[in-house]
Amino acid sequence: MEITSYDSIMERARTLKKRGVAAVAGAADRHVIEATLEARELGVAEPLFIGDAAKIKGILREMGLNPSEFRVEGQLPGMNAPETAVEIIKAGEADFIMKGMVETSDLMRPVVKKENDLRTGRNMSHLSFNILPAYHKLIVLTDGGMTPYPDLAKKKDIVANVVNTLHTLGYESPKVACLCCKETVDEKMPETTDARALQEMSLAGEFGACEVVGPVSFDIAFSKEIAQIKGFEGPHCGNFDVVLVPNIHAGNILGKCWVVWGKSTMTGFVVGAKIPIVLTSRGSSAQEKYLALALSSVVTGAFN
Repeated sequence: MEITSYDSIMERARTLKKRGVAAVAGAADRHVIEATLEARELGVAEPLFIGDAAKIKGILREMGLNPSEFRVEGQLPGMNAPETAVEIIKAGEADFIMKGMVETSDLMRPVVKKENDLRTGRNMSHLSFNILPAYHKLIVLTDGGMTPYPDLAKKKDIVANVVNTLHTLGYESPKVACLCCKETVDEKMPETTDARALQEMSLAGEFGACEVVGPVSFDIAFSKEIAQIKGFEGPHCGNFDVVLVPNIHAGNILGKCWVVWGKSTMTGFVVGAKIPIVLTSRGSSAQEKYLALALSSVVTGAFN
């Protein structure tokens, strides 16, 4: 199954047997509360607010809501909000974590802490899900948010993360383009040799059901006609599901170009841990936040 709009994700999140519960770390902020309550009203996720309990309840009252209708938790003794959120997740009372008004480093610290047992052994990476008017289906970009300069081993983890996530979302065999500035291997450009190595790993079955192609330039990856003109042989040009970028700068720039000029509807989260990690920023739209919560609910719901 390929995703052509977010409607199918929203519907799947609404029809889960158990609605995903988001542990919102640092929830004492009106913007954060409004976004998570919108997800609640849409039926895609249930928020569990963590932080300054008195302030959170005060914001809810200011919004004309009854705090007793929501679960609000203060910070556990000796712990900050992210640490408290992880304890709640470990207790089975929430399914994934969402960043509120806390630093990203503070949010990630208890997630990666060995004794909390939330790591899978793979490098964590960010997935950006994009619906573009100029493309016929959803396109995933990775990794534009976590790993600055991934080596081949980390790129292998990034590919495994996105393939596993898309399998969970119903894709049978995701098609991954390893983007470079050219479509031929050049020993002086390690990005191209890494891309070819990932393609060979895919052919050897190391990622399970998927097809990884690389190196491939952006124009060839997204235009069948240009691929034919340049003599590039490959069945997926113009039909890839995922783009793997060579570093965080390429991913950040491409993603922002899609949003600003391509009018992309974008959302995303961090994968590679045993739980999704929603890291949307304060400047993210409410839509981006509730879509990220819906996706996280569906991913975690697959294992419930």
